[in-house]
Amino acid sequence: MTLSVWQRALGDRVNELSPGLRDYFALLPAGHVGRGTGLYEIAGSRHRWLWPVLSFLAWRRILFPEYERNVPFTVTNTPTPGGELRGRRTFAFAKTERVMLDEMRIVDGELHDFLGRRGGLEVELGLTVADGALHMTSTRLWIHLGALRIPLPRVATLRLTEQSVATGQRVDVTLSSPLVGEWFVYRGTFSYEV
Repeated sequence: MTLSVWQRALGDRVNELSPGLRDYFALLPAGHVGRGTGLYEIAGSRHRWLWPVLSFLAWRRILFPEYERNVPFTVTNTPTPGGELRGRRTFAFAKTERVMLDEMRIVDGELHDFLGRRGGLEVELGLTVADGALHMTSTRLWIHLGALRIPLPRVATLRLTEQSVATGQRVDVTLSSPLVGEWFVYRGTFSYEV
């Protein structure tokens, strides 16, 4: 495997990324992991009525119900032998720690993110590059129940932007729905090294 999952998904568009992002999305050397540490200016959902659902998703290691500012976090990216990339994001809230798990894979030529324990929620991501930044938008969703892969209606849209900044890298993630608007967010900066 000579290309990362990101390089395979982006193709020639990878050359449009800023140099810092090209390094971040490059193939990790065998036996190595990528580690980032930083601070989210804001993380979580301000909609308390969603917290019961978000608590269940926290148990599945997909989302979480907390909502705070200035949340320290770490991210660890680990390549798999098959060329996928596993991510573990740890959020250090004031009273608890939350973990989000995912694995990036190429499915039918498109980038798919398998979220949570055992990758139970699958999200197809559309990718664009603008001004050196990578923008991702969810296009389709599935839930995995045992061997079943069940398509879900598009009840929410994920938007994610990664860009290089003077202090390292900035990430901006939002989940929104037509009737609710923005209902989950995390955004901040981090430094990253292999």
